[in-house]
Amino acid sequence: MKKFLFVGLAMCCSAVSAGDIEQGKAKSAMCVACHGVNGVSSVAIYPNLAGQKSAYLAKQMRDFKSGNRNDAMMSAMAKPLSDADIDNLAAYFASLPAAK
Repeated sequence: MKKFLFVGLAMCCSAVSAGDIEQGKAKSAMCVACHGVNGVSSVAIYPNLAGQKSAYLAKQMRDFKSGNRNDAMMSAMAKPLSDADIDNLAAYFASLPAAK
């Protein structure tokens, strides 16, 4: 029974993509205007992305892309992103130090 549980957990965890930080950094140019060069926004209405959990960032981008979360600007930015783009961007911003 323990073996089945371990295999099931291993399969579940391997389904989460880590993303490529360097590719995410290259793609992040479109995020800079609102979220700052290092993922730390200088404008209070835009959230800081630096240091957020990768899974959280990926979920938010997927929700904007699918329409499950509404914001005209973010939905337009997320629509053309592939799943790999989203995972890469999430990995990049998660790798940055959080705002102080």
